[in-house]
Amino acid sequence: MILSDLLVYDDIVIQCHDNPDADALASGFALHFYFTKMGKNPKFIYRGRNKIRKSNLKIMLTSLEIPVSYEPDYDHVPELLITCDCQHGQRNVTKTEARNVAVIDHHQITVKLPELCEVRSSMGSCSTVIWDMIRSEGIDVNENRHLATAMYYGLYTDTNRLSEVSHPLDRDMLDNLTINKSLITEMSNSNISLEELKITGKAILDYEYHEDHRYLIIRSEPCDPNILGVISDFAMETAEVDVAIAYYLGPNELKFSVRSCVKEVHANELAAFIAENIGGGGGHLFKAGGTIRPEMVEGDIDGILEKRIEEYYDIYKVIYAKDTTLDTSDMHLYTKLEQRLGTVHLTDIFPAGTLVEIRTLEGDVNVTISEDTYLMIGIEGEIYPISGEKLQNSYDFTGFCFSKTFEYEPIVKNLVSGEIKPVMPYAKTVISPPGTARIFAKPLENAIKLFTAWDDEKYYSGNVGDYIAVREDDPHDIYIIKGRLFDKLYKMIR
Repeated sequence: MILSDLLVYDDIVIQCHDNPDADALASGFALHFYFTKMGKNPKFIYRGRNKIRKSNLKIMLTSLEIPVSYEPDYDHVPELLITCDCQHGQRNVTKTEARNVAVIDHHQITVKLPELCEVRSSMGSCSTVIWDMIRSEGIDVNENRHLATAMYYGLYTDTNRLSEVSHPLDRDMLDNLTINKSLITEMSNSNISLEELKITGKAILDYEYHEDHRYLIIRSEPCDPNILGVISDFAMETAEVDVAIAYYLGPNELKFSVRSCVKEVHANELAAFIAENIGGGGGHLFKAGGTIRPEMVEGDIDGILEKRIEEYYDIYKVIYAKDTTLDTSDMHLYTKLEQRLGTVHLTDIFPAGTLVEIRTLEGDVNVTISEDTYLMIGIEGEIYPISGEKLQNSYDFTGFCFSKTFEYEPIVKNLVSGEIKPVMPYAKTVISPPGTARIFAKPLENAIKLFTAWDDEKYYSGNVGDYIAVREDDPHDIYIIKGRLFDKLYKMIR
């Protein structure tokens, strides 16, 4: 769905979930801005039993002039109802009757959606989804600085002060918005009430420590999700604690926060593992979080959380490639199939010596451009730096443009000037000749975390069905190849 699809309607009501948080308010504000700009007269409401009382949200409503009204007994039947940051029919939003319904959200889908919908569960906030939709209409939300500030704060609060941001579109929005920084600071410092301070103290006193893997589990009373970040951050100050998980069970979801201070546990991976198929999770290597939806699990939801944490520690074996030599006697020998991939000479985008940030779906990579710095673009749009020497030894240049569409097209940002340029217009096609890069490989029978020989600070995860591989001419060049890609990339020699 695109926003302009909805312009056929005139009587438009925007509704966020009951007990709205900052992201719900920012999302509704953004939709109100868009439809007003397009000549409509929308109404933005929230319902439920409780009027907004939290200090930070009251500051947000007043200082940013958010045009929302509390309508607990709303009985008008609009031509179009748009629910934002929630899904029509969910328990967390009072049902409003309407002739037509649209849904815009970033949570896991838990109800039957109407035909008019845009749900992107990988985004950190609904504000991001709507920012991208408005941008696609050729409109800049920075026309209204109050709105830009609200959308930033929506993502800020929904991702635990940005610690759980994982999707590149979330980061793109953060880079794009022109905000009132002092107001963000004011709202952030008005986030905890005295009652929530008491909740924090009680939760920390009632911890559960697992000595074998040096992690803490802390259960809190229901609270603002940011409080979980406060709790887990404080727990990480403790000696003999490598990982901390704080959580609460509310009426509509179990919310959790993850912190790690060891390279063998990526917080974002643990969060995603906990929530797989029953919610959503993500973030950064050392700070992450997520949710579990009660309606998607059977049995004791607290027990499922603890079981998944234990499973995470039990299934992975850690391998350090620089200290490991694999036994290749039970591995087959493979060679590369011909592949048409993309490459970019980074000096075509910015001059040599420029410090840049390359933003991709897998994360941000910072490099200083040299004459020998290239990027490879894989068959699924994955991006990784490569030296010119290695590129020329492994691929043939065609001189033709490389044109493909991916879920997210990477960008390059000059970290000094702030200038941002897309990668794909500079991409050229290269061919990997068959018969190159002979490797030994076999499917994984157990999950592993692999620290490669060229990076012993960040591991690559391999799961059952993926392949572990090692170059025939370098016993320590060990890496993981995803199972869904292996047959597209290699053929067996023997």
